[in-house]
Amino acid sequence: MIFLAIVATLFAGYGTAYLASDDVRYITRAGLEETRILRAREPIADLVAGRERDPVVRQSLRLVLESRDYAARLGLNAKETYTTYADVGRDTLLLVLQAAPKDCICPYTWKYPIVGRIPYKGFFDLDAGRRAAAGLEGKGYDVYLRPSSAFSTLGWFNDPLLSTAVTRDSVELAALVFHEIAHNTVYVKSATPFNESFAQFVGYRSAESFFRDRGDSANARTAADRLHDEMVLGEFYAALVDRLDTLYAGKPDSAVLQEGRAAAGAWAREQLTGPVGARLRSFRIGTLPERPVNNARLIGATIYRTRLDLFDRWYERHGGDMGRSVAGLDSLVSGAEGDSAFARLERAVAP
Repeated sequence: MIFLAIVATLFAGYGTAYLASDDVRYITRAGLEETRILRAREPIADLVAGRERDPVVRQSLRLVLESRDYAARLGLNAKETYTTYADVGRDTLLLVLQAAPKDCICPYTWKYPIVGRIPYKGFFDLDAGRRAAAGLEGKGYDVYLRPSSAFSTLGWFNDPLLSTAVTRDSVELAALVFHEIAHNTVYVKSATPFNESFAQFVGYRSAESFFRDRGDSANARTAADRLHDEMVLGEFYAALVDRLDTLYAGKPDSAVLQEGRAAAGAWAREQLTGPVGARLRSFRIGTLPERPVNNARLIGATIYRTRLDLFDRWYERHGGDMGRSVAGLDSLVSGAEGDSAFARLERAVAP
C-alpha cells in the first residue's frame, strides 16, 4: 500500500500547534516512526552473507534481493527500495483506517501534500487509530480498521523491507517487492484505486515471470492463480457495488436502507458459496460470506482489484513484456489525475 509518512522530520518550535492540532500530532508521530525505521536499517546483502539471523529469515531476505534485481531488469524503477531491512520490534506496523457513509460507496478521504487525496489513513499510534475509527463510527460512518505490514514512500526514502512484511510464502513476498517497486515507477495523483490495482497486477504478474525464469513452475502457477483470483474477486465486488449503488440512488429511508443492505449481503453470500467461489483457484473464502455489508470494507476490497482486466489487456498488447508495458503506461497517464487515468487506459485498450 502507499502510506506516505509525510516526514518533514520534525518541525522546530511548534509546541502550541502540537497541542492544538491532531494533524500536527499525527505528522509528528509519522515523522518519528519513519525516522526510527530509517535508523534501524541494515543492508540486506550483509544480513544474507552473515550468520547472525535465523536461516529462514536469511532465505527470505535473499529472495527479496533477487526479486528486487529482477524488477530492475524488467524495467521497474527499483531505486534503493528493499536493499535494506529494518526490524520494527512489533507484530503490527500500523493500522489503516477507511470510512464511508452507510448510504454511499464514496470514501471518506484525507488530504496530504504531494499525493493529493487518499481514501485511507495509517496510524503508527494504534490507540489513535482506534479512537479515530470510533469517532467516525459515532458519526454514522461504516468504518474498516485493518493492520498493514508495509508501506511505500514512492522512492522519496530508501524504503527498507520491514520485519512485519517478511513471510514464508515466497510468492507473496516476491509479489510484495514487485508491488512496492511498481509504486516508484508509475504514480497518478489522487488515483488510489488506479495506483494500487496497477501495483497489484504488476506484483503477481512479475512474480509469475520471476519464478518461471527460475524454473520454479509450482510458484509460477501459484502467482498466476492468485492474479486470476484477484480478477475474479474484482468482478464480484464490482457487481456488488453496482447493486448497492442502485439501492443508494433511491435515497431510501433507514428501514429500506437496512433491508436493502441485508438483501445485498444475502446475494453476496450466494455468489461466494456458489459461482464465484467455484471459479477461485487459490483464495480461501473462509468467513467472508458471513460478513455484513460495510461500505468502507467494500472500498478497501476494491482499491486493489479495480479493472485489473484493463491492465491485463494493456500488458498483452505489449507482447507480455512488463518493461514495455509499464513504460508505455507511464507515458499514457502522464499528467492525469484521479479517474482520468482509468479513462485513458480504457480508451487505449478498447477493441
